[in-house]
Amino acid sequence: MLDEVSVTKARRSIRDSGVRAEALCALVLIDSESEGDHRSQRLKNQQIFEIAAELEISSVVVITGGLPSDSKDIQSQKEAVLAELEFLLPAAEKLGVSLSLEPLHPMVCGMRSVISSLRDAIEILDGLSHPNLKVALDSYALWWDQELEDQIQQAGTRIHHLHVSDWLPQTKDLRLDRGMPGDGCIDNRRIRSWMEKEGFQGAVEVEIFSAYDWWLRPADVMVKTICDRLEFL
Repeated sequence: MLDEVSVTKARRSIRDSGVRAEALCALVLIDSESEGDHRSQRLKNQQIFEIAAELEISSVVVITGGLPSDSKDIQSQKEAVLAELEFLLPAAEKLGVSLSLEPLHPMVCGMRSVISSLRDAIEILDGLSHPNLKVALDSYALWWDQELEDQIQQAGTRIHHLHVSDWLPQTKDLRLDRGMPGDGCIDNRRIRSWMEKEGFQGAVEVEIFSAYDWWLRPADVMVKTICDRLEFL
């Protein structure tokens, strides 16, 4: 959408609407599907920091990217992710932007993210120990993990975002068939309570990727339904 309207118009729209932009989403650290080289990817990512700063958005959500097509070595790719974050963090810090690393569901490890648990993300945060490196917790990606409460305690105030939706038991698509809170398996309210116990005071960001249902409905119907479902958040 930024490409369509320009950063200048987007900044004006955000200010005029009275809406606060929580994050710019999502930066792909190592895009194995990209036709560009590594240097081009780094320049593109640094430009995302500049856009976030211009829009007065303090956080960029980061996913790692999946495995290269010629690799089966997850550990090696995690080490590459660590090195890439270490390289990019000074540029983000200079612009006053935090990087919020988002673990994704294990089913997309090969194509979207080699970080599949909050524990994985915490290990990276502990290893780099940088004040501008945070975590974005997506309940859709992590609800299944029976160690999630303990991991939230370990992460503490380093969790910067909470994304919520619901996992439909008969989901048609791993990414694009998310349910409205209350329609599936996820106890979003409990996950939020664990985070707030550790000091989280951020927004609850309802993130409905729904190519087969909600995206086909009028936007005002979707927003009203979200408001009606606040009891599940």
